[in-house]
Amino acid sequence: MAPWDLYVIITTNLGGGRPTLELVRQALAGGATAIQLREKDLPAREQVELGREIRQLTRAAGATFIVNDRLDVALAVEADGVHIGQEDLPAKVARELLGPGKILGVSTGTVLEARQAVVDGADYLGVGSIYATRSKEDAGEPIGLAGLKAIRAAVTVPLVAIGGINSNNAAEVIAAGADGVAVVSAVIGAPDVAAAARELLAAVRRARH
Repeated sequence: MAPWDLYVIITTNLGGGRPTLELVRQALAGGATAIQLREKDLPAREQVELGREIRQLTRAAGATFIVNDRLDVALAVEADGVHIGQEDLPAKVARELLGPGKILGVSTGTVLEARQAVVDGADYLGVGSIYATRSKEDAGEPIGLAGLKAIRAAVTVPLVAIGGINSNNAAEVIAAGADGVAVVSAVIGAPDVAAAARELLAAVRRARH
């Protein structure tokens, strides 16, 4: 199972009032291949408590578990890795602190950022925003499929496209060179989280084959 096919980002306040672990369970039931905990407003102690529960759920489902931003939390809960943005801990430092065998993801929006992230030790790149999105306030201007194609041509690590992606446009994102799609509201904001995940995963796999 490719770990990046369907990468679901868990931000509880976008989940329609449902508990965090319920969102995770449903996303995994729908086939999510990776789960990212992205709770920027939650104190570290609560992130660790949640993270330990999510670690058990993802392990049982055979899914990859990534923590956003908080390298300390990622290490404390034995997550598979950490994902950082351009304004976070420098990727090179994160790589050194993570040690071998852990996954480092870096958000990129340009060829220059992508190349630097790979040099610094990124194992995969979050690329976007592909389309306009309301799920991330600091997403910046969309880079479009052209921006994704340019980054695909520049680096060989897996690319997870993010930003405004849903089951209707996932195929064109995969065709443009993404290895998988990362989503927030398209899955956790849906009335039926598992069904939304299932539909999106099917769209990604159809596009690949």
